[in-house]
Amino acid sequence: MAARIGSKTTRRAPLTRERVLRAAVDLADRNGIETLTMRRLGQELGVEAMSLYNHVANKDDILDGIVDLVLGDVEVPPTGTPWKTAMRQRAISAHAILLAHPWAALLIMSRFNIGPGMTRYLDATLGRLREGGFSIEGALDAWNTLDSHLYGFTLQKLNLPFKVEETQQVSADVLVQLPANEFPHVVEVITHVMRSGREESFEFGLDLILDGLEKKLRQQRRASPTPAPERSSKR
Repeated sequence: MAARIGSKTTRRAPLTRERVLRAAVDLADRNGIETLTMRRLGQELGVEAMSLYNHVANKDDILDGIVDLVLGDVEVPPTGTPWKTAMRQRAISAHAILLAHPWAALLIMSRFNIGPGMTRYLDATLGRLREGGFSIEGALDAWNTLDSHLYGFTLQKLNLPFKVEETQQVSADVLVQLPANEFPHVVEVITHVMRSGREESFEFGLDLILDGLEKKLRQQRRASPTPAPERSSKR
């Protein structure tokens, strides 16, 4: 389809599944996932909503697709990377991606279907853990524990009722309502936060988990030593 502007003719880029999904991500980022409808998406792309069905089956297909796109952007180091380094980089990358797409964390946790992006992400995650020496059960435990921190911390940060730069004012408002003789430790902590400008660190908890997993892996190896090679019966 061509559009004439003045004496020039411009041609709209052809509609593709990826273009539809990228537009859906942009719309959700700007206005929230609740605004993502077929009609609104069609308007974003300059087409009738019915045209979208040539590229996506329905809204659920779009939701599965944008989850897959987002997870495809997470950095998971390649095979051969030490497991601890790989899991740290993966978690930090995923945390940044989920903060950039505030709708994504809850949507990822609610989807049943997995596409190629999510499959590669999961396979690489579990692969680095298995290569690092974790048993299948150990790899599953490590993955679930790391993701609990990732999603829990990210959702908490996304759902704070105030912006980080408002922390000092919020703390001051709370502080004036608290009698120091009744709640001395709370007052002490709030005062410290106000003075230091402290922000909670995603990496602090991440490193504690990784250190704990490393300790568990050492224990597993001590409990299941590699059998010594059999001696030859020949003399």
